Amino acid sequence: MTFTEVGYTGGSTTNATYPQVCSGMTGHAEAVLVKFDPKQVSLPKILDVFWDINPARFPGLGKSQYRSAIFYFDDAQKRIAEAEKKRLESEKHWMIFTEITKASTFWRAEEYHQNYNQKHSGSSICR
Repeated sequence: MTFTEVGYTGGSTTNATYPQVCSGMTGHAEAVLVKFDPKQVSLPKILDVFWDINPARFPGLGKSQYRSAIFYFDDAQKRIAEAEKKRLESEKHWMIFTEITKASTFWRAEEYHQNYNQKHSGSSICR
């Protein structure tokens, strides 16, 4: 089974909230925590979806909460993420500006952010 929830990670504020993260002062990225069974879906498959959604072909987001980032939990995930990034750069012939960083504490976002697309399916942002 695959499970996702949205939140904030990569910053310095304990129990970060959306207004704090948006201030740019916490260092957090808005993130999706993906819990999955590697017997059912592989990390490279999950990364394929990530790269399709967020190829980060251009630098410039720096440390904003909207930066492109992959947060890994162990050395095996780090190696896979780095290899997949390198593979995609080679295939596409462009640089990918996605940071690959060790995961820090994940702070679950407020309930109104969870399942956002389902809650706001009529909005132009979610199309």
